[in-house]
Amino acid sequence: MEADWEFEIGGGAPVIEAWWPGFIDLRRSPASIVDIPEAIELPALGDVLIRLNNVHSPVWTSKCGMWTNDDAERFDADEFDAPPGGTAHTHGCYIDLLPLREEQWPSADAIAAVCKSWSAGLHGLPIRSCRADLVIRRAFTPPERMHLGVTAYLTGGGSTAGGALAALEAALAPFADMLCNQSTLQ
Repeated sequence: MEADWEFEIGGGAPVIEAWWPGFIDLRRSPASIVDIPEAIELPALGDVLIRLNNVHSPVWTSKCGMWTNDDAERFDADEFDAPPGGTAHTHGCYIDLLPLREEQWPSADAIAAVCKSWSAGLHGLPIRSCRADLVIRRAFTPPERMHLGVTAYLTGGGSTAGGALAALEAALAPFADMLCNQSTLQ
């Protein structure tokens, strides 16, 4: 799997809003997964959201979204470790991640080290035609505090829409496995 990470915390950069008006707290109510349209549309994403919000996970999620793209020129197949034409179609999702404990990511250096570790681990997975991009962002969390969080973008490519969706689905569970490995978070 191709993987990379970056900081995006400048002036006009997007910010993770932890408790936005449509927030569903899967930590307190896992059964509420049925209220998240993306989890219904892509059950593999729903499974990942449940795993990332369970009591043993070192992170929790605040938001997710999905997209499709049929623009063959948008992505280079090399960016996905895909064969030529392997990104004619793409399916993707994003998941906003926040640390379980405030002291978990106390500094930009700490969260960068975590993302670097996750990226290296994901890059080592023998999964083709997909990629993970980890973007470190500012995050508003209650009570009115600014922390750092990560927006994880996972994208699968294929010569067909079905192939792209299958590549995305193949990437989701290993992504959750990587994040739920406590040793990469400390």
